[in-house]
Amino acid sequence: MNQTELILKMSDKELKRQLFISQLLFLVISVILSFFLFDSFVQWTALFSFQVKGLVYYGIVGGLIVVFIDVLLMITLPKHYLDDGGINEKLFRHRSVGEIFQMALVISICEEILFRGVLQTSFGLIIASLIFALVHVRYLKKPVLFLSVVLVSFLLGYSFYVTNNLLVPMTAHFLIDFLLGLIIRFRK
Repeated sequence: MNQTELILKMSDKELKRQLFISQLLFLVISVILSFFLFDSFVQWTALFSFQVKGLVYYGIVGGLIVVFIDVLLMITLPKHYLDDGGINEKLFRHRSVGEIFQMALVISICEEILFRGVLQTSFGLIIASLIFALVHVRYLKKPVLFLSVVLVSFLLGYSFYVTNNLLVPMTAHFLIDFLLGLIIRFRK
């Protein structure tokens, strides 16, 4: 049984639990790697700063641009080009707005801490972005989806590179996941 079949057989409650377990795993990996890759906790805290200009330009505007492009792709491309096997549909279709908000928040924080905060800080933009794309394994056999996740990964990484502020890619990632989750939820 492949990943898609396994996920589609899960109940909504089981799927949500598995999502949170995977994000907790990313967070645990981040903490463990941080002990080896960072000299001090201060080095970690320096990755976070509340700079409105960077958050707006790269976080909010960048996230909205990605969502706009995704919506254009949904409108212009045949549905099968963007079909991930029904996983995103199953994940978001029957969720409340609050649940989608919560899931997007947890995903954006945990994934950005690992991929930008730990991996990109230690190994660079290219390696972190490629690992991020590969972790989204269900997109590997779908060229449009895989290219999309690679480009989004590089965009998130670039926003962190330019601002040196982990809150920026977290904001963009949250907006992308939250808004696309809402689109899936309310799409007729």
